[in-house]
Amino acid sequence: MRTRATLAAVSGALAVAALVAPAARAADSGSSHRAALGAVPQASGHGRTAFTAGTRAAGAPYELNVTFSNFKIGKAYKVGPTSHVSIPVSYTLTHGADVDVTAPDFETGPYLYKGSFDDWSNLVLGDAAATCSATSSTVAACKGRIDIYAAYGDLENADAGSWTAAAEAIDWNGQLDVTDPDISKIGIADQGGLAKTLVQRTSTLTVNASPEPVKKGGTITVTGKLSRANWETNKYGNYTGQSVKLQFRKKGSSTYTTVRTIRTSSTGNLKTTVKASVDGYYRYAFAGNTTTPAVNAAGDFVDVR
Repeated sequence: MRTRATLAAVSGALAVAALVAPAARAADSGSSHRAALGAVPQASGHGRTAFTAGTRAAGAPYELNVTFSNFKIGKAYKVGPTSHVSIPVSYTLTHGADVDVTAPDFETGPYLYKGSFDDWSNLVLGDAAATCSATSSTVAACKGRIDIYAAYGDLENADAGSWTAAAEAIDWNGQLDVTDPDISKIGIADQGGLAKTLVQRTSTLTVNASPEPVKKGGTITVTGKLSRANWETNKYGNYTGQSVKLQFRKKGSSTYTTVRTIRTSSTGNLKTTVKASVDGYYRYAFAGNTTTPAVNAAGDFVDVR
C-alpha cells in the first residue's frame, strides 16, 4: 500500500533524518507534507518510546508543546473502487508560548488511523498541511483535509468500518531541507483518539421487474444485484449473503412498503416473485452496515393490465 510503503521505510529519528534531506522530499508541497507527517505516527505510533517525556533517546526529536482538541469530522465517507475522497476537518491547536505556529517550517495536519493508536494497521493523511489562524497567543483554529486514494492502494477491504481521527505537528526549527540536520532540534506532537468516523466501501444495487406489462394476477419476477467496492481489485465485487428488502410503491403514491426480505446469493444476485395486482414500482433496498452504506435501487415500473 502506498501509505504503508512510505511508513515502513522509516522510523524514529531516522525517519526525520530521511525526510529533511532535500533528496528525500518531493518537489510539490502536497507530496512532501504527506511524506513528512506520515513519518510521525510511524516514529511514535509503535510504543512511542522515542517521544516519551524523560526517556527520549539522544538525537531524537523532542516532544513539542502542542495539544489538539475540538476535532470535527463527518460521520461516514463512501469510497469507491478508484475514488479520491478528500475529507474536510477542523480542530483546535493549543501550544506553548515557545511554539511559533506561524513559522514557515511549522506544519500540522490531521490523519485517520485504523486500529489502536499504539499499534495501528493503516492510516491515511492529507495531501497538504492544515491552515491555522491564531485565536489567542496560545490557541489556533485549524482546517485541513484527509485524502484517500483507493486506486493507489491506500485501503484494503478489511479497512472498511470505524477509523479514529488524530492530528500531528512538526516544528522543524530551521532543520527543514538541511543537508545535515540536528534531529534534536525538531519538535513533534502526535495525538490520537480525537474523533471517530466510518470509511465505507461504496455500494450499488440494481432491480428489474418483468414481464412488462403483465396481466393482473400474473407472476412478476424481480431480479437484482448488490455490489460494493473492492479496494484491492479497484472494481465492484459481489456482496454476498446480505439481507435486502423488496419494496413496492403503488402508482400515484410516494411511499414504498416492504413486500419481503431476501438474501443475496453467492454472486450477489437477488431473485424473487410476486403476484401482479396494481400498477406500481418495485425496488430493492439495502439497509447498510458499518462497512457498506445503505443503497436503494431505482424503482422499476410494472404496468398491470
